[in-house]
Amino acid sequence: MSELSLHPAAQDLLFREARTANTFTAEPVTEEQVQAVYDLVKYAPTAYNQSPLRVVLVRSAEARGRLVDLMDAGNRPKTEAAPLVAILAADNEFHEELPSLLPHFPQAKDLLFADRTVREESALLNATLQAAYFILGVRAAGLAAGPMTGFDFPAVQKEFLDDDHTPLMVVNMGRPGPDAWYPRSPRLAYDQVVTTV
Repeated sequence: MSELSLHPAAQDLLFREARTANTFTAEPVTEEQVQAVYDLVKYAPTAYNQSPLRVVLVRSAEARGRLVDLMDAGNRPKTEAAPLVAILAADNEFHEELPSLLPHFPQAKDLLFADRTVREESALLNATLQAAYFILGVRAAGLAAGPMTGFDFPAVQKEFLDDDHTPLMVVNMGRPGPDAWYPRSPRLAYDQVVTTV
């Protein structure tokens, strides 16, 4: 008997059979699908409920062209072909939302996060955690996700964000196309990762 409560088909969809997609069909990713993904993944845990992840959806052909030019050469064809591309970023001014996100401790905004360096470190960690949930949410929608960090980070920040937002990754999204998957690479064994003390 499995020790997991999640149905085996869902386990496969989210984890075992999931891969980084390298090709996509032309089927569009709708605004409703993205909203459904967000409504699921917005519950990711973050310190002080700071929720610093911000998402830029690259839909227009003009914006797509600008982004493709900033991707590493090996990632350009995938980003060109994906029905939808998301730029995931950390909002370094997340503390401005804390009074509404943390109503029982609104003073956290000034007591804990007045310093920009502290905010940047916290935003990076917590937005990355949210980004992992975002990838799982894309998979839960029956879509394939192709997260990538092979791009010009300063140029993407300048072109699509601002000085208050740090790019984390670019995620291609859509239905997987022909030969979308590379073979699964090896993983470490349980006892190589987990230590009991």
